[in-house]
Amino acid sequence: MKIYDRPGFPNPSRIRIVLSEKGLDDQVEFVGVDLIGAEHKQAPFLAINPSGKIPVLELDDGTLISESTAITEYLDHLDGHPVLTGRTPREKAVIHMMQNRAEAELMGAVDGYFHYATPGLGPAMQPYVAPEWAGRKEWGERQRERAVRGMTYFDGVLKTQPFVAGDAFSMADITVFASLDFAGAAGIPIPDACKSLMAWREKISNLPSVKNRTGRDFLPEDLKRFGL
Repeated sequence: MKIYDRPGFPNPSRIRIVLSEKGLDDQVEFVGVDLIGAEHKQAPFLAINPSGKIPVLELDDGTLISESTAITEYLDHLDGHPVLTGRTPREKAVIHMMQNRAEAELMGAVDGYFHYATPGLGPAMQPYVAPEWAGRKEWGERQRERAVRGMTYFDGVLKTQPFVAGDAFSMADITVFASLDFAGAAGIPIPDACKSLMAWREKISNLPSVKNRTGRDFLPEDLKRFGL
């Protein structure tokens, strides 16, 4: 299998945690995609994924699977023992519900702030993510507020249960965790009042599949291009 991605970025991080959780790290060849150079918006990559997004999983028979949730579903079921996407109808439903909330209220909101209210990935990406329409920076700032509300929501959830979707670690936890990493990189801290969310994040960061995943950090050349 091949995975087209870039170390350190939020959605690739999600899949790398899944690979680690499922013990599949050594079964995948990683193919780097230059996000800062907008490689994912050019014709060769668009032939792989018309939405111009990473990650993309390429199976040995040439099948291409994009979207992090779909990739997670595939990898989780490879061995016939899903642990991240639910086993019973109830588990599946709750995990997918919370997964969608994490995508919308955290990951998507941080992404909107990052691309529209900050320099984002830089000049090469501006034609693709920052169309000239009035108030786009204001809209980005509203997305920041939405992300903070999302953090507050998940803090409330985690006051009453150990994981985002209930009693077990799932892909919903992975998405919230990656979203918080993304938020931190974008300059959106977790509110001081969100003690349960902070404690949960510390707990998740120490799970073996999270702590020991491959490619958890940005590449040195990307850090340099970010000016870090």
